[in-house]
Amino acid sequence: MSAVPTVHTSALLARHGAVAAHGLDRGVAAHYGDPVHEQRALARGRAVVDASQRGVVTVTGPDRLSWLTTLSSQVLTGLEPGRGTETLFLSVQGRIEFAPHVLDDGTTTWLVTEADEAPGLADWLTSMRFALRVEVQDVSPQWAVLGATRDLGGRMAELLSAGPATEVSPHDAAGEPSVTSAHVLVWRDPWPDVAEGGHGYTTTPEHPGRSRAWFEHLVPLGALPEVVAGLEREGIGLAGSWAAEALRIEAWRPRWGAETDEKTIPHELDWMRTAVHLSKGCYKGQETVARVHNLGHPPRRLTFLDLDGSQHTLPEAGATVEAGGRVVGRVTAAQLHHEAGPIALAVLKRSVDPEAVLTVRDTPGAAPDAESEPVTEQWAASQTVVVPPDAGSVVGRAQGLMRGPRGTAR
Repeated sequence: MSAVPTVHTSALLARHGAVAAHGLDRGVAAHYGDPVHEQRALARGRAVVDASQRGVVTVTGPDRLSWLTTLSSQVLTGLEPGRGTETLFLSVQGRIEFAPHVLDDGTTTWLVTEADEAPGLADWLTSMRFALRVEVQDVSPQWAVLGATRDLGGRMAELLSAGPATEVSPHDAAGEPSVTSAHVLVWRDPWPDVAEGGHGYTTTPEHPGRSRAWFEHLVPLGALPEVVAGLEREGIGLAGSWAAEALRIEAWRPRWGAETDEKTIPHELDWMRTAVHLSKGCYKGQETVARVHNLGHPPRRLTFLDLDGSQHTLPEAGATVEAGGRVVGRVTAAQLHHEAGPIALAVLKRSVDPEAVLTVRDTPGAAPDAESEPVTEQWAASQTVVVPPDAGSVVGRAQGLMRGPRGTAR
């Protein structure tokens, strides 16, 4: 059985106006009193997001990248230091078990995960080492993640260098930030570009994710308040997790634990574009990945929802999506976007008509008393298709329909 994640409470939650987040972002602030203003600042590159609840797993040793390649859906052998990518670790049935962000610095491979992923991923990787020259550690208690829409790694490194005896390096044997070079590791989100060996199912001419750059910076957990204070002195403020979620939803960006459940396969979320290499060697779950992509269709599909804004409320994750009075899916995430209004991502049955007007229905909280009926809210929702119903079955299709990296044909 995997270890239970330690509940993290960020030092930044003590800030005036901070309101604690829940779910995947528990332990950090949902916002600091003005979520719409924070979101605008984040979108303009004038704010950072405390994501110190995230998990961090390191893999060291000369065999690390080739070993991770054999276990995962992505080719990591030869990954250049500093270049961000992502990979999936799948079950035998091709279902997503872990979805880490991957960065290598030439000595250590860093796997940035959701908090609930890290213990299980570290345990599983440790069990798969056999005689290979690799070491796995869950270093989540030593490191914090700061998200932003631009690369602030250089400025953070300068702040750490100037700070009181705070030095940054990933290379301590215990994962501690204790070596004498001031360097901040920065993971750049590859979404929505189609990586080498990947395949994008979205048919929209201009993917909305192209307007969202995203960077995750690794800094020592103990230096988090110091780094944030230094950025604030330069006009870069704090934004809560709600702001990051709104930008993620608008970009159709899947997230482990939000869009995924115990049955999710990568095709359903358009995750084939950044996290799966279709021509790599054998790995657990490859048969399902290849069969669905070449001959079948994913049973469910990700969709983007524009919600009726007259309710002045938002559905919670898990709210049902209905068409013609029957449940056809569930909302995975919803937020108020500073320009687009209330928006959501949802996973629907593949058979749902892409032109159908949908209804989102939610029963938030418990009934006021045992005698009362639960209070139900509903929202009209128009859908924008992310993964089309005919995704997959590429064998026999015209060559030009197999989309590779932007500007090329595969």
